[in-house]
Amino acid sequence: MTKIEQYFHWMQTKQVAFIGTGVSHNDLIALFLRKGIRVTICDRKTEEQMGETYTKFKELGAEFDLGDGYLEHLTNYDVVFRTPGMYFNNPALTAARKQGVIITSEMETFFDLCPCRIYGVTGSDGKTTTTTLISEMLAKTGRRVYKGGNIGKALLPLIETIREEDAAVVELSSFQLISMRRSPDVAVITNISPNHLDVHGTMEEYIGCKVNLIAHQNAYSKTVLNLDNAQTAALAEQVRGRLLWFTRQQKPERGTFLDAEGWLCYAEAGKTQRIVRAEDIRIPGLHNVENYLAAIAAVWGEVPAETIVEVAKTFGGVEHRIEFVRELDGVKWYNDSIATSPTRVLAGLRSFNQRLIVIAGGYDKKIPFEPMAETVNQRVKILILMGVTAPKIEKAVTEDPSYDPAKLQIVHAASMEEAVQKAKELAQPGDIVTLSPACASFDLYPNFEARGQHFKNLVKEL
Repeated sequence: MTKIEQYFHWMQTKQVAFIGTGVSHNDLIALFLRKGIRVTICDRKTEEQMGETYTKFKELGAEFDLGDGYLEHLTNYDVVFRTPGMYFNNPALTAARKQGVIITSEMETFFDLCPCRIYGVTGSDGKTTTTTLISEMLAKTGRRVYKGGNIGKALLPLIETIREEDAAVVELSSFQLISMRRSPDVAVITNISPNHLDVHGTMEEYIGCKVNLIAHQNAYSKTVLNLDNAQTAALAEQVRGRLLWFTRQQKPERGTFLDAEGWLCYAEAGKTQRIVRAEDIRIPGLHNVENYLAAIAAVWGEVPAETIVEVAKTFGGVEHRIEFVRELDGVKWYNDSIATSPTRVLAGLRSFNQRLIVIAGGYDKKIPFEPMAETVNQRVKILILMGVTAPKIEKAVTEDPSYDPAKLQIVHAASMEEAVQKAKELAQPGDIVTLSPACASFDLYPNFEARGQHFKNLVKEL
């Protein structure tokens, strides 16, 4: 009996609860029910609010604990799967854990059972593109690649199809990493900057979550760190295995870098190999040069240089990340809904060589907007603000010494519809309009994908 078979056999003797449905749980709940495991779904939503999801799982044999008291009976279960959106240190989870209940997650269990090599990526910015690039490069060599995690796909439901010779490439958020006690074979930390402090409360806890990506690696592992980001570079002393750097501003002893003539290079043992020119990378922006440097370091030695060049010249980018939507009346529209923090906004603004029209604002994650104020003043001609953070962003921008009302026009909109309409009215031929919110979407949308899709739909209807 394989380790995976043993796991499912063992689970058939347990009472299992899933907190919440959605991307990380739906397929897994269905799999557990098909295997005869007793499953209860705990969710704040009512039966009516769950709609078709309730009907589907009811027919498969699930039980339910719904409504405001959905976390009150966790001690009735042997194993509880939390959704990544459920904070690990939630008092109800902590209380259940103290009573002997196993509190786990889809990704934790996947790491325990996965038979193949795992590449894990985390960071405040750039992790989705870097994860996707690693996946593309490995797949081009003929390997079967499973891409998932925070990128929008649960991998545990596929565990029985994964072979030892395959590869799993997973994006991991701080909410997933906070309880992880296993690390991937190859770990990449793109950068660390303030994010999700509305949940974590302190930078110390947030950084601690990121450190879990490398904290449990062994001597045979590989770690890729950003030499240009002080918070990330400081983790070098904690690396257990082989350390590679990536850097756009320096030349490392071992790792990837951008040379003075615009080549992405690999350096080791005093030798340098040029790989691809930055201008040949299809997706725009210096931040994407950094994403490529990180991805190349992660796969170096497993993926030939010519395959990396092929990906660089053909890969068109990830949806909602400086995604070209359309050109209308000489105005180009871009969707950068993934820019949920000031550092992401800075990367987006620096991807263009002109002043932009920017739609920003949204849910308040309690992170400061001052770090982006100077660049907004330098690179934005019209700032259209919406959402609950609009006053905070305006205050940060207008109180910066570089603010000049003659160069930056600030307008407000009550909705995405109004923001897009105002942008259309104010834009001139040759302008670029980008949705670059600097905030999460939860005040108006369930996630940044829904926000980006709504923006794209509105732009396409103009």
